[in-house]
Amino acid sequence: MSRKQLLIIACSTGVVLLLAILTLTRPLFKNTPVEARTSTGWNREGIKATYVATQLREVDKAHSSLILSYDLSNQTDLDYRLTDGSGIVIMSRLKGDGSLSQEESIHLSYPVFLPARQRARLAIEISKAFAWPREDSHYEEKLKEFVKQRLGNVKGFVLFDESSHTQIDLPAAWPELQEKTQTGG
Repeated sequence: MSRKQLLIIACSTGVVLLLAILTLTRPLFKNTPVEARTSTGWNREGIKATYVATQLREVDKAHSSLILSYDLSNQTDLDYRLTDGSGIVIMSRLKGDGSLSQEESIHLSYPVFLPARQRARLAIEISKAFAWPREDSHYEEKLKEFVKQRLGNVKGFVLFDESSHTQIDLPAAWPELQEKTQTGG
């Protein structure tokens, strides 16, 4: 057998071996969670959120943070982590046409670990300039008006996790807040 024939046989064997390996291992990687999510768009069903509470916190004499808390329920068999960073985008869903807006800076209050098939608490924070009217007799009304202004045009929030291609819809509870404001509760 010539050297040329040996080279051809070796190359052919290598190609066949490579194809066999790729063919056999492809099913192992075919349905990875990220690939499954990206092939069908954003995964909107894996994590569900329910509104818990709203809190207004003084950051300093000229600034405040509106904190909205949600309970997250992981509907998947995978653990899930959320940390504030470049891969997390939180947007407001506007009432008028349902479009998304990033007019305000919204971020996670703290990192969240959400084990598979379990629940955990998430809080988002909107920081704004707001002089706390402590000596004002209309202190409570001004706080309520501040909250109403922040949430007046907002139908809810949407959290996008670009790394896992997960979308979490954070529902609105502000009609309830506005009713309390209007009734003085």
